Amino acid sequence: MVRYLKGTALRKTENSVILLVGGFGLEVFCPTTTLTHLPEEGEIALHTKLVVREDDLSLYGFADQRSLELFEMLLGVSGVGPKVGLNLLSSLSPALLARALADGDIRLLTGAQGVGRKLAERIALELRGKVPPHLMGEAGPILRRPQTEEAELALVTLGFRENQVRSAVAQIVQQNPEASTQEIIRLALKALR
Repeated sequence: MVRYLKGTALRKTENSVILLVGGFGLEVFCPTTTLTHLPEEGEIALHTKLVVREDDLSLYGFADQRSLELFEMLLGVSGVGPKVGLNLLSSLSPALLARALADGDIRLLTGAQGVGRKLAERIALELRGKVPPHLMGEAGPILRRPQTEEAELALVTLGFRENQVRSAVAQIVQQNPEASTQEIIRLALKALR
């Protein structure tokens, strides 16, 4: 099975890229984090997963091997399909998603579109403690400080959805552990718009 695909990007859509590979056009569905880093045109390479269903063959592409492995782990959970897997990888960085899975952090998992509390609990239950350390990379423990909670409260008060706020703030704090409340809010506003 092809696990690494090189081709020429013909067109990007909201959730996929059309690749020209050996004279054939292939639609490859990708998380938004991968799509934003792809050039509009030119040569690109993706780590891929072909998902075969009774009436559909769909190809999913990822910028790195870690994202692909997390996607495959998520597909192994009952009730998690490719769309939910892509949504999780779109809303959380691979390192943060791996840490959330390893720790069973339901709050972070529910930040992804289409992931309710029950599904997040099932994912957490099935994958807690099963995430290999190499998938977590540099991600340390998810920090909960007063600044984090104040920033989340301020952003929810501004009208943003709580799940989106938690996810955005967690990523910001992971990248900037010493950020003040104001810095977290400023960076989160950029991410949420």
